[in-house]
Amino acid sequence: MNSIVEGCRKAFNDGTTRPLSWRRKQLENLLKLLEENTAAFVAALGKDLRKPEQESLTLEIEYTKNVIRGFINYFEDWAKDEYVEKNILTMLDQTYIHYDPLGVVLVIGAWNYPLQLSLAPFAGAISAGNSVILKPSELAPESSKLMEELIPKYLDPSSCKVISGGVPETTELLKEKFDHIFFTGSTHVGKIIREASNKHLTPVTLELGGKSPVYVCESADLVITAKRLLWAKMINLGQTCIAPDYVLCSPDVQKKLVEKLTALVTEWYGEDPQKSDNLCRIVNRRNFDRLEEILNKTRGKVVGGKVDENDLFIEPTFVTGVKNEDSTMQTELFGPILPFVNVKDQDEAVDFINARDKPLTLYIFTKKKVVEDTLKMRTSSGSIVINDAIVHLSVDTLPFGGVGPSGMGCYHGRYSFQTFSHRKSVLARDFSMFGEALGASRYPPYSMDKVNRTNMLVKNRKIPKMIRLIPYISCFLLGLSTSF
Repeated sequence: MNSIVEGCRKAFNDGTTRPLSWRRKQLENLLKLLEENTAAFVAALGKDLRKPEQESLTLEIEYTKNVIRGFINYFEDWAKDEYVEKNILTMLDQTYIHYDPLGVVLVIGAWNYPLQLSLAPFAGAISAGNSVILKPSELAPESSKLMEELIPKYLDPSSCKVISGGVPETTELLKEKFDHIFFTGSTHVGKIIREASNKHLTPVTLELGGKSPVYVCESADLVITAKRLLWAKMINLGQTCIAPDYVLCSPDVQKKLVEKLTALVTEWYGEDPQKSDNLCRIVNRRNFDRLEEILNKTRGKVVGGKVDENDLFIEPTFVTGVKNEDSTMQTELFGPILPFVNVKDQDEAVDFINARDKPLTLYIFTKKKVVEDTLKMRTSSGSIVINDAIVHLSVDTLPFGGVGPSGMGCYHGRYSFQTFSHRKSVLARDFSMFGEALGASRYPPYSMDKVNRTNMLVKNRKIPKMIRLIPYISCFLLGLSTSF
């Protein structure tokens, strides 16, 4: 492991990854990799998770291609120096933020979206000019194997590497010194990553999860709500970090909504959903057993609930009349089970949400602005979606990340570039007499007159735009006068 990391560090220190031309070439080749191997990735995702072809194309391959296109289109603009406001004392100086690549970045991918959750941050690290080591999840072996095989063929092998393997390999990798670690996965493993990073004071981005709640108000259009909610819950068979985890609503809304959801299951997946080509499978036996145990222990009323351990299949299931102590409410479900908790109104929903860990996302279905504002202002979550679910991931101008136990840091679009960059503060000054005169009060011998003058010059004040131009205009006129 050490030789691989040090090889990446040498490439970075030699300046290989810094040029914008190098970054563009790697991003274009990564896009080409996906374009030329679409069928192979669809097949790999099918073997790993029985992903329907449409989900593989839309939520994995095309999504990731679009992410890369965004970097190609904008990373050069993001890399430009960002000029900032100045005080009177520094009015003639240049003050700006310069975006430095961090160095060697480790990206640890996840099994549930093995392509998207590996290559999207991987591309972001490249756009910022880093050497990158990708560790795909061993729980999606076919996808991991394909990335390990293809990336060295398309990208610079000195700076863009893939390491496969399981827990032992990851453990050894985490002993090495990195300049940033980006991890997507469970809160439990996230804590391990964070602890390992402390040895070298390595900054981390943790994209975790948690129980993302849904509040459905009486005013919501329940026909549309049911469609959007069921789709968001059942893609990847519920194995999505921002999948709706439980529903908060009144008993009346619960009754009507469950009826509509149940009818939609039949309409979309047939009388026997297990025979449908539109549903994924649980990733492995361990996760299947965990979900089956939750169903067996629940005290709520189960609607659905058919399981087949040989096929790793659990049908879309709704559990009504659930209490806070129920088995369905103890951990993130990460499966096709949707419990319903009854609340009187949005205020009771707020209290219920705030009594639990801060979620990655909060979903609100309502036509009432007061309901929307109440939940937005009185709860804390990584993001909020109103009258839909999951679709905010398609907007790369929105940062994506958790808060508290649901994660730290964010990415997507420009936020990925910033995550993998150091914002270096720069002040550049010349030797002009005017600038020297402005700063002369700092020199000994000290006096109260100098203190007062310095305080006046550095005082934090809002300077009108026209006044900011006076020093430049004065210098221009002075220079002009000397030419005659």
